[in-house]
Amino acid sequence: MATVEVSLKEMMAGIEGALGAAVVDYTSGMALGTLGGGKDLDLTVAAAGNTDVIRAKVRTMELLGLKSKIEDILITLGGQYHLIRLVTGRNGNGLFLYLVMDKERSNLAMARHQLRRVEEQIEV
Repeated sequence: MATVEVSLKEMMAGIEGALGAAVVDYTSGMALGTLGGGKDLDLTVAAAGNTDVIRAKVRTMELLGLKSKIEDILITLGGQYHLIRLVTGRNGNGLFLYLVMDKERSNLAMARHQLRRVEEQIEV
């Protein structure tokens, strides 16, 4: 099992083109930890904003009667990918991993694979 700090380091070091990472509690919108980012990428603000994205998607799925669980959500911008992965299991209920990547330098399939590994190992 990995701590929040270890998980953030694995996300940043293990994913080519990673610009910033966060572990977020989507019940409160609070980031439990962040790594990377900068003046043009405030991960605390992004964490709170993406909490609304998850809540909206969960509500929509409930209204549609969909029984599947969300694995991840991808937001594609001109130069970046924003990848949100919900943490499942007893230790991560209500959490998500948030990763921002440079679109030119990242491999989306490999990033999704790495986030899945981090999600399986995180313990909060």
